[in-house]
Amino acid sequence: MAQWSGRQPLNSQVQILARRLPQTSLLETFEAAARRGSFTLAAADLNMTQGAVSRQIRALEEQLGTELFIRERQRITLSPAGAAYLEEISRALSIIRMASTAMKVNPDGGVLNLGILPTFGTRWLAPRLPDFFRRHPGITVNLTTKLRPFDFGSEMLDAAIHFGADEWPGTEHLFLAEETVVLACSPTLLPQLNIETVEDVAKGPLLHLATRPMAWQRWFEMNGLETDVQPGTTFDQFATMAQAAAHGLGLALLPEFLIEDELRSGKLVAAWDKANKSIGSYALIWPKSRRNHPPLLRFREWLETAVGQGIDGNSR
Repeated sequence: MAQWSGRQPLNSQVQILARRLPQTSLLETFEAAARRGSFTLAAADLNMTQGAVSRQIRALEEQLGTELFIRERQRITLSPAGAAYLEEISRALSIIRMASTAMKVNPDGGVLNLGILPTFGTRWLAPRLPDFFRRHPGITVNLTTKLRPFDFGSEMLDAAIHFGADEWPGTEHLFLAEETVVLACSPTLLPQLNIETVEDVAKGPLLHLATRPMAWQRWFEMNGLETDVQPGTTFDQFATMAQAAAHGLGLALLPEFLIEDELRSGKLVAAWDKANKSIGSYALIWPKSRRNHPPLLRFREWLETAVGQGIDGNSR
């Protein structure tokens, strides 16, 4: 014999919740009556009869189980409960109206919540975003910067730009670029180091990045040297490490496309005669559940074109 679990089936629960939600037409009538302080004036605004407004207000009160208006002869005033309800309902109706208007005016509009790496965001993405906004003026992009990996399960993000070789379960990605790192320092420091071999590099003052603790070890291995890496000043972002290198504090491994301006101006110089590929790449990553989010679709299309120009801004 079937046993009753004491719980409503999911469809029944949804139906019960739906019945508890007042119809939008009742809420709009309530808001109009509260704003105008009169059922008659609200009726004129809504192109209804005064009796229809009165009946809708009564229906809403019965559904909520409380009086929203105090009725005194020909005069109505909001009850304390009605005043509190009006504040919340007005905000909700405003959001619905704005969203509906935006959808009518610009069906491709909306909001994109994007996670970015600080230096990549300021040096590569930010200068290019005006072009995206010119092409998609209805889309708002909210940027969140973070040094550690993003968590789509706990953070309200539609997508994130990530560096590394990590596997992200339940996601899809758009490859952006391999990263090429340059061994860089200030032009005043370089002659003092007299770098001719990779062993000379190992003896120099090395600047470290907290989020890439093995970067120097891998760089030495790629250049044929097994050595214990010397400790040195550690930074949390590429931008501050690049500034420190430019002021002569030491040698830094820096992504080439992030220090183009410094190399061009001479604030930084390459201390080694070749650049090396790093162990990771940049990618735009998004949860599968967000793959059809219209602002994300537009952003991915635009980003593919931007990347086609080359991550360093040059045509591939």
